[in-house]
Amino acid sequence: MATYSNLRAMRALIKASLQAMFKSPSAVVFTIAFPLTLIIVFGFLRNGSGFSIKVASAPGSDTTGMAYQVLRQVDAIKWMPAKGKDSLTKMLQEGDIVATVMIQQQPAGVKPEYKISLTESSAELAKAKQLESIIASVLQQTDPQIRQLLSDKVQIESKVAEMREYKQIDFILPGQLSFSLLASGVFGTAFVFFNLRQTLVLKRFFATPVRRDTIVISEGIARVLFQLMGSIIIIGVGHLAFGFTLAHGFVTFFNMLVMCALGLLIFMGFGFIVSAVAKSESTIPPFANMITLPQFLLGGTFFSADNFPAWLRPFCKALPLTYMNDALRKISFDGASLWDVRFEVAILLLWGIIIYAVAGKIFKWE
Repeated sequence: MATYSNLRAMRALIKASLQAMFKSPSAVVFTIAFPLTLIIVFGFLRNGSGFSIKVASAPGSDTTGMAYQVLRQVDAIKWMPAKGKDSLTKMLQEGDIVATVMIQQQPAGVKPEYKISLTESSAELAKAKQLESIIASVLQQTDPQIRQLLSDKVQIESKVAEMREYKQIDFILPGQLSFSLLASGVFGTAFVFFNLRQTLVLKRFFATPVRRDTIVISEGIARVLFQLMGSIIIIGVGHLAFGFTLAHGFVTFFNMLVMCALGLLIFMGFGFIVSAVAKSESTIPPFANMITLPQFLLGGTFFSADNFPAWLRPFCKALPLTYMNDALRKISFDGASLWDVRFEVAILLLWGIIIYAVAGKIFKWE
């Protein structure tokens, strides 16, 4: 008599789960259609091009002298706060500023008294040239005192910092990809295991030699495979149609897929919890939305959490979706490796340990 093979049972369960997902309209919508639609919409939108030109003071720049005070009065120049050299580089790279401004006061007796050095982003050269024109035009103002003061005391020079263009799709696509993972992990897992329990399918499984962990692992593998197919479509369309940045090509693409698989496995823990606490199928969406909506809105999906009030940012920074978004953006645009995003991975793993510890306590098989 042949011995029972849990491996063969696992293959059968994975195949059955994949077939069920492909036949489920909600699974296809949450995994592919919904995020892909938003990516297409945002892909066709151009980046904002308002006249206000954002700049930041370089470290060590003189912000007390006459030259800085005059430039602060120029309405077309918006000064952004920065925290050190690394922060400035990131702001330049991501298009948050057009240039950094270094104002240096020369030693006594040296002419001109002030030297203004601009480090401009190569991805924003049009605006950088506008900025140079604006600063130069200050020298030509009708006020003779200001004109004489600046023309005698200020020298302007600029250099270009080579930067990749940071497009809107580079921010939006990782956010939509992360939300797709979260929605699939929470809603998909919750509905599947609730229905398996309600229809007594799980109870029938127990009458067979199949182990409980085989059931869970099979569902996890099937959902990861299904989601990775969706992720490949989303990244592929974003890259080929809208120029989504893959800093190191296939290596970056592969690292993004690894992060997607990790994120989905962690988010599935939320689904196990929801399926355990839901009393009926109609109560699953409210419980699932309590988990997904705050993360969708506050986790940096559409805009950075830095845009929120200071009192709200610590909560935003505690959400697992925030770290998933940050990791995917660092991998795709900055070319970070999985080791480079180890902090984000560690936070996600910590969330995973907590989530599955709770799920293990409250999950119901019958």
